[in-house]
Amino acid sequence: MKSSVSRALVAASVTVALGLTAACGSDDDGKKPSEPAKSAQGSKPSAKKPVVLSAGDLEKAVLAKGDLKGYKVEKLSAADMPAETVDADPVACQPLANMFMFASDPASKARVGRTLSGPDELDGTITTLALLAHEQDGAEKVMDGLRTATRKCKAYEHVGSKYRDVAALPAPKSGDEAVSYKVVGFIEGQKTPMSFTVVRSGSTLAAFYSINLLKPKEFGVSEKIVDAQIAKLEKL
Repeated sequence: MKSSVSRALVAASVTVALGLTAACGSDDDGKKPSEPAKSAQGSKPSAKKPVVLSAGDLEKAVLAKGDLKGYKVEKLSAADMPAETVDADPVACQPLANMFMFASDPASKARVGRTLSGPDELDGTITTLALLAHEQDGAEKVMDGLRTATRKCKAYEHVGSKYRDVAALPAPKSGDEAVSYKVVGFIEGQKTPMSFTVVRSGSTLAAFYSINLLKPKEFGVSEKIVDAQIAKLEKL
């Protein structure tokens, strides 16, 4: 069973490879992806009681074409976001394995997902995001689980693949609370660091992961993308 992330990244890598073969032949660095946000992890109290968003609400709130100039936005299919969770080994890493597929425990009430690429054609960064609607306590539980896993989990196996070098990263001061971390996996046989950021806004989670297909060591979820998505979400 391939994970949703693996399928999405393989498809994205083919697209990038076809479009950038000529560019990759040179040493032109192009535009580097944004570095992970430098602010510390933390939380702030919600201004009002959160509402559990519906699937229709999430479709209105997720980033779309035109929201970020120059970015190509593609929808993730249901096949790329399997609802079931699969056991990870060791169990301490389960929250990270779940979020790899934009799944969670407790399960979300509704989800939508998108993949963004651009705006620089010479930049191999691919960012995938999802919005997950939860009850308030469920959303907070997922965030607590992710924070704990980034401290206790160093490496794990999941769906026949191995992941290592798990480490917490500085989280953005966005939404009500946020957590960021990295995981090193293998994409088509290549050692590839992946950067994750999950932001809770009310009872909704906005989850992001990013890789650079051309320069794997240059990775990090773009603060611009996070800010744009949270701003659009919070308009609801």
